Amino acid sequence: MGNAVMNESADNTIMTDQLVDVEGVVTKVLPGTMFHVELQNKHQVLAHISGKMRKRFIRLSIGDRVKMEMTPYDLGKARIVYRLS
Repeated sequence: MGNAVMNESADNTIMTDQLVDVEGVVTKVLPGTMFHVELQNKHQVLAHISGKMRKRFIRLSIGDRVKMEMTPYDLGKARIVYRLS
């Protein structure tokens, strides 16, 4: 992994208290379950779907409203955790 910094605590679980919940609209579908999503403040982020959405074959298309989790360390990327519409 090189010099990658992991966001994990001592008991090897990800600290979810630092995640920021945001909503946005899918504007572009990219290969590999990646999406461009526009936030309410017109900011564009690159997002991927969470493992549970991938496992349950939840499909996303352009115009879908989604709920995402973002880390405060990289505001250009996000994880889609829920499809709102």
